[in-house]
Amino acid sequence: MMRTVEILLVIIIITSAFIIAALFAVLPSPRQVSPVNLQRLALTTLQTLDIDHDLSETMFKPSDDPAWGELQVALSACLPPNMVYNLTVYEVLSSEDLLYSPKKSISNAASLGVDSDASSYLVASSNVTFSVTPEKVGEHGSGGTLYILNCSDANGWWITGYTSQSLAKDLYNLLSPYFQATVMVQNTAQLGQLLNGTALQGETLQNAVVINTFGEAVPIPAGYYSGSTVGFDTTHNSYARYCHTLGKRVLQYNWTWASIVGWPFYYVCNTATFSSNQNGWGIYGMVMVSSPGLQAFLQGLDNQTYSYGNSQTGSPGVVYTSSVVQYYSNYYGIYPSPYQTSTRALSSSITSTYHLSVTTYIFDQVNGWIPGAVYRHLVTESGTTKFKGSLLALGLTRSPDIRLTALGILSDYKPRLYRSEYSATGTSRLVVLQLGQAGGV
Repeated sequence: MMRTVEILLVIIIITSAFIIAALFAVLPSPRQVSPVNLQRLALTTLQTLDIDHDLSETMFKPSDDPAWGELQVALSACLPPNMVYNLTVYEVLSSEDLLYSPKKSISNAASLGVDSDASSYLVASSNVTFSVTPEKVGEHGSGGTLYILNCSDANGWWITGYTSQSLAKDLYNLLSPYFQATVMVQNTAQLGQLLNGTALQGETLQNAVVINTFGEAVPIPAGYYSGSTVGFDTTHNSYARYCHTLGKRVLQYNWTWASIVGWPFYYVCNTATFSSNQNGWGIYGMVMVSSPGLQAFLQGLDNQTYSYGNSQTGSPGVVYTSSVVQYYSNYYGIYPSPYQTSTRALSSSITSTYHLSVTTYIFDQVNGWIPGAVYRHLVTESGTTKFKGSLLALGLTRSPDIRLTALGILSDYKPRLYRSEYSATGTSRLVVLQLGQAGGV
């Protein structure tokens, strides 16, 4: 009996304590337990109002324009009914003493209460002009010339879907703003003039970039044909010696030679001299050099004695652009596909064989194969090691994407972009939307 009484007393005490605690406990309001993110709501509202640039246009209208009333209606419609707001527009000034000057304010309440938050949004006038001025390659040093092979008396290969001339035009549009001089090499005679060390238009020949738009073929000028000691290997009946001469010229003039697709120096082409020759696929005006062409070029670039032999390439399949190229893709606003198919990747062993240093990986290396990169040749002169002569090679499967060539060159030279200021005063305004909640729990 006593046990029962004790249990009842305990129950009564515990229940009484709970009731008394509940009477005096202060619970947080639902608003405090799950508050509205006023800052995010304010920014989202401003972005919604400007989705068709209506907000930006209104910010520059006179204070008595009907558009302000329409804006207030739209603002009220975008916000919950218990939301109070204050929208203030500031003009952005260039003065050192005063950065912002208030222009107009609209509100639906005299006070925003004790708890409020705000977001800001910068708008520009429709008459604003904005430009980017690129730094020129060679502007603070030597060089600065871009040569694009556009030879009318040559045919390309491994550039399916394009002509060399159309690729040359697109490369001109992409890259000419970044160079002090851009010269289109219109025929093989002009290419021969360059190889002999004579400028075409008074441009700087030394330290230039030369882009071969003919894919796996390379134009060959007069003076390098059959029987020439600088162009033809009579023992092996091969134009690999011409590729060797090209390598020596790249070294001599410190050029960067760019091969846009496929196996570099696989053919030589001249539609007049080789008019009856075709590459086995019905493309006339070219003669196959095959794999010795690349080796001969690299021998010339490394100032090695010419010897006839084979180079090799690999087929790593799908490859992906490097993080460096992805970064500069955003910087320069050039966006190729981040993955490609490579069946002509160069072996990483060439870096040690021919004293090359990879300064820019265009694609990530795959199992000892380099699908695309800029190789700079290392020489030691007067006890100092420096770069002299370079090769950009993109060992991809046709068709070529010249955006990758452009990105490879820009990623390696890294010309800066100078973004201009707004061209007129009073063209920028800062919109600040402050929100608070009224009434309710």
